[in-house]
Amino acid sequence: MKSLFFLLISVCCWTQNLNAQSETFDISNYTAPKGWKKAKTESSVQFTKEDAAKGTYCIITLLKSVPGTANAKDNFDAAWEAVVKEMVPVKTAPEMQPAVKEDGWEAQSGYSTFTKEDIAGVAMLVTTSGFGQMVNIVVLTNSDTYGDEVTNFLGSVSFIKKENAINNKQTPNNNKPVVQTTIAKKDGFAFTTTNFDDGWNSTVQEDWVEVTKGNIKVLIHYPREGTIFPADPEPLTNAAWNILVAPRYSNLKNYKTTYITTYNRPYLGMGYATENSSGKNKYIVFFRQGQTGWIEFITPDKNTFIQQFKFDPETIRWDSESELMNNLSVMTNYNKFAIAQADFKGSWTSDFTGIQQMYSVYTGEYAGMNMNQSSQTFEFGAGNTYKWNLVAVNGMVGNMKYAQVKSAGKFSVLNNWQVQFSDIEGKPQKYDAYFSCIKGARILWLQDAVYKLTVIVVR
Repeated sequence: MKSLFFLLISVCCWTQNLNAQSETFDISNYTAPKGWKKAKTESSVQFTKEDAAKGTYCIITLLKSVPGTANAKDNFDAAWEAVVKEMVPVKTAPEMQPAVKEDGWEAQSGYSTFTKEDIAGVAMLVTTSGFGQMVNIVVLTNSDTYGDEVTNFLGSVSFIKKENAINNKQTPNNNKPVVQTTIAKKDGFAFTTTNFDDGWNSTVQEDWVEVTKGNIKVLIHYPREGTIFPADPEPLTNAAWNILVAPRYSNLKNYKTTYITTYNRPYLGMGYATENSSGKNKYIVFFRQGQTGWIEFITPDKNTFIQQFKFDPETIRWDSESELMNNLSVMTNYNKFAIAQADFKGSWTSDFTGIQQMYSVYTGEYAGMNMNQSSQTFEFGAGNTYKWNLVAVNGMVGNMKYAQVKSAGKFSVLNNWQVQFSDIEGKPQKYDAYFSCIKGARILWLQDAVYKLTVIVVR
């Protein structure tokens, strides 16, 4: 395999050679490899091919462009740390190949071996830099069978010249590219960052998910004791602020709380304070509505907040339109991270209980209690194996019915956002999938790719 990758990397950097089958993703043009499975997300387009009988596979991932510097090797080094090492446990530093320059672009490429679930493979990264942008292509494979197809794909890639909207003066160190502005916490899962098409970027942190765009920072706080309890809006918001927000600031000024009277009442706290970590003045808005949990919005000033979220929080009263909160509550959607095969291990469970107290519509007398309860478990083992078990109990108390169904088989991660099981209730099942974070754990969201029924499991 080593000789294959010497050949691949030395010849596979791009050419300006488009044809009728060319497709476009972000600033990249490419020709899709025939017969490969394609999966497209907000941040990447991925092609997968495998031979289950021989146990071989190859995954090509073309990532969305990000800002880069004029130093192509620095761009490669940053991408190796932020991209490749997030995907697989590479063993050594990348073995570099000669750079290729053409038409203002420079491609740096390198590879290293990795071992995942006792299967050896090679990770290759091609980072192409130019015009303030960098584009990364990652190839993961455990066989030289796919060499020609990989080479043909990489040779088909070309790039659209687009000046970077974020110049290097905004980079903390002009000798290093901005690939990720916040260092994510390593929590044992493959993906700890997500870059969304709308410009927001999420990273896993110890006590929150941090979401950033430009000079705006949003902290999606994990649930914490003492921050949610039955109380009027002001004492509840004050208590949560003192636990989650206050320790990281000083010199708080013009602090106030407010709320809107509606069925899922929004709670708001706000004020101006000095951020202890940077010494800079910030405008902070603290928010919770329904099941959002507490979310902290941090901007340089109030006007920046208004421009982004389209309302002035200091004008909110009990009778304000609750729709004004939509731009705040939607931020919970950024607690979303991709899946990887190595993440599926151990036991994951989901439990549900629903109770209905029944009364006669004619007499008003108590008519008993109806209960629905279920427990679902996935147990993941070596070699992509799993065991699935669903237990359900329902009916009127005293006359309840019990049912159980189970299966076992193999699963495969189709791409960063989909997983397939060989047997769920007697047939293969494909799910759209992603992780969200809570403190010390993750929640796996599985949604039937056809019928859109959601399963939530926690390890």
